[in-house]
Amino acid sequence: MSAAPRLIDSHGRILRDLRISLTDRCNFRCLYCLPETEAAQNFYRGRWAAMPHSTPIARQWQPQANFLTFDELERVIRLAAGLGIQKIRLTGGEPLLRPKIEELVGRIAGIPGIEDLALTTNGFLFPKVGRALRAAGLRRVSFSLDSLDRENFQKLTGRDGLAEVLESIRLARELGMAPVKVNAVIIRGINDHEIEGLADFAREQDVAMRFIEFMPLDSARAWQRELVVSGGEVLRRLQSHRELVPAPAKSPAETARRWRFADGRGEIGLISPVSEPFCGHCNRIRLTADGKIRTCLFSVVEHDLRSRLRDGDSDESLAEYLLTVALGKEARHHIGEPEFVAPERSMSCIGG
Repeated sequence: MSAAPRLIDSHGRILRDLRISLTDRCNFRCLYCLPETEAAQNFYRGRWAAMPHSTPIARQWQPQANFLTFDELERVIRLAAGLGIQKIRLTGGEPLLRPKIEELVGRIAGIPGIEDLALTTNGFLFPKVGRALRAAGLRRVSFSLDSLDRENFQKLTGRDGLAEVLESIRLARELGMAPVKVNAVIIRGINDHEIEGLADFAREQDVAMRFIEFMPLDSARAWQRELVVSGGEVLRRLQSHRELVPAPAKSPAETARRWRFADGRGEIGLISPVSEPFCGHCNRIRLTADGKIRTCLFSVVEHDLRSRLRDGDSDESLAEYLLTVALGKEARHHIGEPEFVAPERSMSCIGG
């Protein structure tokens, strides 16, 4: 009996991880994604003109009717699971803005073959829905926490929401979600002075703090490499601050290089797509809220799955389409290279 087909690209990578955006809306206005606040404008002032592709992305929210329905999402995930997808991560925008998300989580949790179901959120609304999500089958959650200082948090996110995010992290641990991951995008001149403090927070709270390099996915198109604090720089500072012990990789496709504290709880992860790309082992594929497949976070091409779903394609036809799209996955991104072209949509519209 022949083996079932698998999502595999032309470079031999088997795709196991499907990241699904539920909405392009967000209730934060983060500097590195939707920099629309006065603080963001002041920080980036003058940088647009210096960019080779300096025209800001015009923000146009998708009509709700364009978002894939829960029935459509469940169908896609069942097909993907049959093609070898094992991990689902729900993202946005802010996924908790999608009404009745716990219903979708319950559906996904019951799909055979899905071994890992996770959520990425800014945490602002999690205290209201966290228990329902856990009961529905959510296993893991990642929060955004770019600052532990209330004023700086508001400057970075455009919202006075630090207390809500801290409560979300506490609640996730209480609910037994593990590991609880906390993401911090580090921008030079904004929050790089908080690196050691964020690491100490991970140690005190026994969570996994992941430091992420600033990527060219902001709607302002104001990214510059000089604003990137490399993973290597973060590591050198943390090694001077506390003794760290390397943690073994769980999979070659892991995005983070991980360390544990030698004398305590918690974990540090470095995600360095700009300075140390990890494309060679990438096993991820993305589905936007409006039903477009992206084979790389930095793809300049999107593949229209929604039309096929709504035009009545059979499961067999859709599976064949997914196999064909996966085959064309890019070898790597080209950040920092002369030929690099930023995606037409910002991170909020693509999905993290």
